[in-house]
Amino acid sequence: MKYRHRVLTLLATLSVITYLDRVCISVAGRRIQYELHLGAQDWGLVTGAFAIAYALFEIPSGYMGDRFGARAMLTRIVLWWSVFTTLTGFASKLWPLMIIRFLFGAGEAGAYPTASTSVFRWFPAVERGRAFGVIFLSSQLGGAIAPLLIVPIQVHFGWRVSFYVFGIVGVVWASGWWHWYRNRAQDKTGITEQELGQIGPAADAPPHAFPWKAIGANISVWAIMGSTFAYLYSYYFFLFWLPTYMMRARGFTEGETKLSALPFVLGALANVTGGYARDAAARRWGPKWGARVVGIAGLATASASAFAALISMNKYIALAWLALCYGGITFQQPTVWATCVDIGKRYAGAVAGCMNTAGAVGGLVSSLIFGYLVQSTGSYDAVLLSMAAILILGAGLWLRTDATETLASRNSQTGQTERG
Repeated sequence: MKYRHRVLTLLATLSVITYLDRVCISVAGRRIQYELHLGAQDWGLVTGAFAIAYALFEIPSGYMGDRFGARAMLTRIVLWWSVFTTLTGFASKLWPLMIIRFLFGAGEAGAYPTASTSVFRWFPAVERGRAFGVIFLSSQLGGAIAPLLIVPIQVHFGWRVSFYVFGIVGVVWASGWWHWYRNRAQDKTGITEQELGQIGPAADAPPHAFPWKAIGANISVWAIMGSTFAYLYSYYFFLFWLPTYMMRARGFTEGETKLSALPFVLGALANVTGGYARDAAARRWGPKWGARVVGIAGLATASASAFAALISMNKYIALAWLALCYGGITFQQPTVWATCVDIGKRYAGAVAGCMNTAGAVGGLVSSLIFGYLVQSTGSYDAVLLSMAAILILGAGLWLRTDATETLASRNSQTGQTERG
């Protein structure tokens, strides 16, 4: 196996663990709410605490990945969130749970932006779409297998034990990553000259300052931030609300909530398909329109599917439409991240951090609004309608995103050409 594929395997495994830890609280949501006496708005505060921390720490964590390298930063990130995954199992009241989930979000922030730094340094431009496709395919697999693993644990041992188990898994991954990974392919013992030639020349030296001015002046960065806000507004519904929605709005039994794996299975296929579609579309229409076509197709499909789920009378058909909604979102996801790498280059982590911060804000807004809408209207119809509306706005913002509009700060400072 080529060394960059081993790197991808480690990043894919990280992505599985990330979503096991995130979805764990979603699957445990009903039990936690019952035991801790939490209402819908209380639950919105719990999920919102994660989103606030995720938003606050994405940019600094992404920049630190660029500055200090993915080896040290991903080790720190995974160890941190594993501690607070474990501590979630000790929560006994609303406020301690909110604090723990805030600190969990602070730990997870920067995981994917730092992975972007790794992709930039280990993969040629022509392979980045598929690399992100595999990474996010793995995240969906984590979401898909989470109910299958977590529900039996919670039924037999209680919801708290599931958090203890997944906290240990993260520590094991961090140890393996630190011992094997190197920040540059050129520094890895055993890699062949042939593979180094395929990867390309070593990336430029890490940046010493955050490119605030260049990012602020780049319309494409702002457009992709807006689009990411839109799709993560809806994405958080699947992470934190789906099992509860299935039981309370559609009449599924607790045993049937295993079917909540369906969107994640379809999302996994859509992720890897979308990654390859991005690379193929970029070759055919160029990076600018190739990215736009994939992004618009994904979010327009997601918007239509959310509305179809809203008006569906049959609970199984509604779930199928929601699965397609999630599939549309995830189909364009690798293109979002590959575009951030294309725009940012050696600032890939910083640009991805800005993008994902906007997404975390979208998740925070949805966490607060969803709880309010459910409590004030007594149904989830307004939630799905808001998802459909904002997803189509996100699709439109892809028309303002140009993957060839790279940050100019490096060239203006040194006059050198950045590595593609």
